[in-house]
Amino acid sequence: MTYDSKRALELLRIGSGRADANFRDGQEDAIRHIVEGNGRLLVVQKTGWGKSFVYFIATKLLREAGVGPALLISPLLALMRNQISAAERMGVSAATINSDNMEDWTAVEGMLANGEIDILLISPERLANERFRDQVLARIAAQISTLVIDEAHCISDWGHDFRPHYRLLERIVKTLPPNLRLLATTATANNRVMEDLAAVLGPKLDISRGDLNRTSLTLQTIRLPSQAERLTWLAEQLAMLQGNGIIYTLTVRDANQVAEWLKSQGFNVEAYTGETGDRREQLEQALLNNQVKALVATTALGMGYDKPDLAFVIHYQMPGSVVAYYQQVGRAGRALDSAYGILLSGQEESDITDWFIRSAFPTRQEVTDVLAAIEDEPNGLSVPELLSRLNLSKGRINKTTTLLSLETPAPIAKQESKWQLTAATLSETFWDRADRLTALRRDEYKQMQDYVNLPFGEHMGFLIGALDGDPSVVTEPTLPPLPATVDTKLVKIAVEFLRRTSLPIEPRKKWADGGMPQYNVKGFIAPSHQAESGKALCVWGDAGWGGLVRKGKYHDDYFSDDLVAACVKMIQEWNPKPRPTWVTCVPSLRHPELVPNFARRLAVALGLPFYMVIAKTDARPEQKTMANSTQQARNIDGSFSLNGQPIPPDPVLLVDDMVDSRWTLTVAAWLLRNNGSGAVWPMALSQTGLDE
Repeated sequence: MTYDSKRALELLRIGSGRADANFRDGQEDAIRHIVEGNGRLLVVQKTGWGKSFVYFIATKLLREAGVGPALLISPLLALMRNQISAAERMGVSAATINSDNMEDWTAVEGMLANGEIDILLISPERLANERFRDQVLARIAAQISTLVIDEAHCISDWGHDFRPHYRLLERIVKTLPPNLRLLATTATANNRVMEDLAAVLGPKLDISRGDLNRTSLTLQTIRLPSQAERLTWLAEQLAMLQGNGIIYTLTVRDANQVAEWLKSQGFNVEAYTGETGDRREQLEQALLNNQVKALVATTALGMGYDKPDLAFVIHYQMPGSVVAYYQQVGRAGRALDSAYGILLSGQEESDITDWFIRSAFPTRQEVTDVLAAIEDEPNGLSVPELLSRLNLSKGRINKTTTLLSLETPAPIAKQESKWQLTAATLSETFWDRADRLTALRRDEYKQMQDYVNLPFGEHMGFLIGALDGDPSVVTEPTLPPLPATVDTKLVKIAVEFLRRTSLPIEPRKKWADGGMPQYNVKGFIAPSHQAESGKALCVWGDAGWGGLVRKGKYHDDYFSDDLVAACVKMIQEWNPKPRPTWVTCVPSLRHPELVPNFARRLAVALGLPFYMVIAKTDARPEQKTMANSTQQARNIDGSFSLNGQPIPPDPVLLVDDMVDSRWTLTVAAWLLRNNGSGAVWPMALSQTGLDE
């Protein structure tokens, strides 16, 4: 087909909203390559180069020539709203089919059949959906003119623990007709990744690779071990930095905490995580429109989000790899002459990254347990049924079943809601790949540790070299380095903030699936027998009170008076109503005096009587060793009772040291309410994050 350069430029200017826009180096060549059908193409270009314009303009030109629609596979559909808006300005009709819009599937299918859709966007997970493959993909397969694979580095082993369903593309590509146009795009393909992609997307794969240097980005690393120091630095520098930006954290908890701290210091910021839910689009628009100073985000706002005038990207902790870091910091300065990319580094990040690396793949024991459980049931097992049989979390079961089902041949397959064994056995190559990728992740993390230690001015060259680009093209930073010191007075305020931050303990409202046979309870818990919403002082081991709680439990066998005072202050600020008039606690056979001693001193400090009314009747494994809610409930069933003392009919403060699953507090509250107590207000020193 003949390429129309005049029309392509017109579309670029319409899509960008700029009458003077021109193609960047390599952009038009890539569009021409696809339109003219010159074979499969891999585009490797830096963040902000405009890869989405390539596939949207190519699609529009092909559709105007009467060619069929394009199919775009991307992990980032939720973050492509602005790209889709640009496509719509060009007259490209784009639609998505995903798990959130099943009610629209029929309408989208009808529009596809009528030729009303130019490009269909799906996530890689849709390829594993039987209904989608049979009812949608099979019907339009013959019409598709172009297959676009966005964030194509996920096809390589880099993506196998990020979006494992990209592995399905290995099988799909092998079945494609040789004349089907194929475009793959990425910003982070080093030589190893490109070799992987060539093996999957070949046999003939042309590569368009640009320079990775970002002249507008000034990169800097600052080591501030404590969270209080980094919170202080953020508050000081955010007041000085021009424009708007993103602050990245490694965990949801940190994103919420950093956002709350900055709000307390007068900044208009919001947290953006995988738990943000329906507010995601609203927050993305707020940042796009400069209505917030910054979003404090996890990787949920990573690849795909495009705000050309983003003035800074700050990392609260060090990411685990150069690939992840380049993707995230590359959000900044796309249409600015200068922008900051600042990486702060602290002492907790190594534990977090180590956990991510260790948990990326199932263990041999987890795989053995899942396969054995499924083998025992000829009709297969659903995830809830697996949870009831195995001491594994829902997340671990989902990861294990997903990765096993993506093997070729796969030892398990899903039939409706149940996983069943196939005739295939699990190849040792599964473990070889897991071992190889785990070792690779360790090497990548070491690389980031080296990056952190670089002097100012050497960071961009390091990143480009790590991604196998040409470091000789690197230019000097355009902005001066930011201060690496912090105000000690503000650090003290940050310490107090960390210690002031408490967490809710939401009451369970339903007994675990399968019930608690020894207590003879199942279904919903009557409101009159539920706990009230409680409070935990801290996260186990965190930068506030968490370290002192850990020391008290496992070193001193005594919780300090400082923790008593902190809990008194928390309870005063909490101010539960109706106010508790007495105190009791959850007993323990392992540490019989630890919690009662603390609860008695807390009661004295609150001016309330203490009554020990609950008894531990049976030693069970620690709740933290139970991996899912069913196993946690089963572990508690029948292990507590009342000791025969009178139960005051008034509201009570129920004290424990750690909250793992909430089942202990749920059962204790049920026993108390069932025997005449008033409202039960749970309070714990720490949460462990093991609730599921």
